[in-house]
Amino acid sequence: MKLYARQQGQGTDVISLHGLFGSQENLGMINRGLAESFCVHGLDVRNHGRSPHDEAMNYRVMAEDVLEYMDDQQLEKVHLVGHSMGGKVAMTIALMAPERVTKLAVIDIAPVTYQERRHDRILEGLSSMPLDTLTSRTEADRFLETYEPEKDVRQFLLKNLYRDEQGDYRWRVNLPAIITHYMEILAGQLSDTGFASDTLFIKGGESDYILPEHREQVLSLFPSASMRVIPGAGHWVHAQKPELMTRMLLRFLG
Repeated sequence: MKLYARQQGQGTDVISLHGLFGSQENLGMINRGLAESFCVHGLDVRNHGRSPHDEAMNYRVMAEDVLEYMDDQQLEKVHLVGHSMGGKVAMTIALMAPERVTKLAVIDIAPVTYQERRHDRILEGLSSMPLDTLTSRTEADRFLETYEPEKDVRQFLLKNLYRDEQGDYRWRVNLPAIITHYMEILAGQLSDTGFASDTLFIKGGESDYILPEHREQVLSLFPSASMRVIPGAGHWVHAQKPELMTRMLLRFLG
């Protein structure tokens, strides 16, 4: 699959990968900061942003999409940065093709299977949104408030809302594929092999996506992994503490 990409900066190549319901725009502040020292490729993963839709949605096919992009761009080896679902895609690439990855940075996600279905209400709200009769983004926000009380999260989700050529509202994200394959997105069995090169896990101090009990699994797959915690940040650590995160990434990748 040919993924949509935004490229900026010069130097060693870095590929950044966003999380569920997101796009490369969500890592925009981080990408711009990294682009002062690197050539940053912000990708929209399949079924997200401006990349194509497809029925398949699992970490192997998402990783293969990124490797195809690297081949098309003649990128022999890159640094990988990924947040949440994008972090799992990045880990999968490093485990599948370690010879293509120099350093790996994973933002607030662990290589484990998450049992809690955190997004069911969001998926219900997005799926039941009356797009055919919707007249404004304000109306969409009011509708979604029943399913997601946090305004910041709703604003993030509504970045997926756009008008098609006929002026009708549509979702950029492929909801049917995400709903069908949601358990695969939660999955953590990424590989039986390991990635020995430098790896950095960045955890939001207030987030519960990386826990002490995940340490053994992290080190079994990424024996060179180190951990940094950003105090006062939750799962959206890249949006809440962008300057600190950018400094951490620049030190690690540099």
